[in-house]
Amino acid sequence: MTFRAVVLTLYPEMFPGPLGISLAGRARDEGKWTLDAIQIRDFAADKHRTVDDTPAGGGAGMVLRADVLASAIDHARSLNPDAPVIAMTPRGKPLTQTRVRELADGPGVIVLCGRFEGFDERIFAGRQVEEVSVGDIVLSGGEPAALMLLDACIRLLPGVMGAASSGTEESFENGLLEYPHYTRPAEWEGRTIPEVLRSGDHAKIAAWRKSQSEIDTRLRRPDLWERHDDARVQSASGARREKKD
Repeated sequence: MTFRAVVLTLYPEMFPGPLGISLAGRARDEGKWTLDAIQIRDFAADKHRTVDDTPAGGGAGMVLRADVLASAIDHARSLNPDAPVIAMTPRGKPLTQTRVRELADGPGVIVLCGRFEGFDERIFAGRQVEEVSVGDIVLSGGEPAALMLLDACIRLLPGVMGAASSGTEESFENGLLEYPHYTRPAEWEGRTIPEVLRSGDHAKIAAWRKSQSEIDTRLRRPDLWERHDDARVQSASGARREKKD
C-alpha cells in the first residue's frame, strides 16, 4: 500500500519542498509515498477565486470560507477516500508520536493548511476534520506544520529508514525522551564518552540508556514524565512516592 498525501493549500508551490530531498525524497522516487498539492482557490465559485471573507461579528483579518474548503475537501476525499482530514491549527490537539504512527500505518492523510485568521468553525463538524497543532506557536500558515507532519509520517513507512530499529529507539516512542548519543573521537575538548558505552557490555549499556532517558525526561519534560508509567511511583522532582495499599 502506497501512503498518499493530499495537501490543500493556497501555496502548492511550497510542496514537496524539503520532502523532495533526503530520505523522504528518495522514498517518493521509489513510490513509497505520493503527494498531491492542491490549490484551494481552484474551488472558489466566483471569478476572483475568493477563498476568504471578513469574520462574523467583526474583528481583524480574514477567515477561510467553509463552502470553499468543503469543496476542496470533497475533492481530496475522492482521491483518497479512507484518509483522515487533518487541519493544521494552533487550536488543535497536540500532535504526538503515537498519532503519527497511526497515520503512517494507514493509507495516507489529507492535510488542510490554514492562512489568515483561520477556518470557518463549521468546517470541522461539517466535514469531520481533525484539528492538530505542532506546538504552542503561531505560524504564517499551515504549510510548515504540514511539512513537519508529513516528514514524521514518511520516515516511519516501511523501507524508508535504513535500520529497522531507527523508528523505535528514539524520543517519544516509549513515552520518554531519547538517551544521549556519542561517537568518535573518544575524547573531545577534555570531555570523554561515558565508560559504560565503551565497555562492550550490552546489558549495562541498555540499562544506562534507559536510566539516562528517564533522567532527561524527568528534568527536561516533567509533563511527559508525569504521563509515563513510572510516574506512579516517582514524582517529577525525582522523589519517590509512597504507594497506597
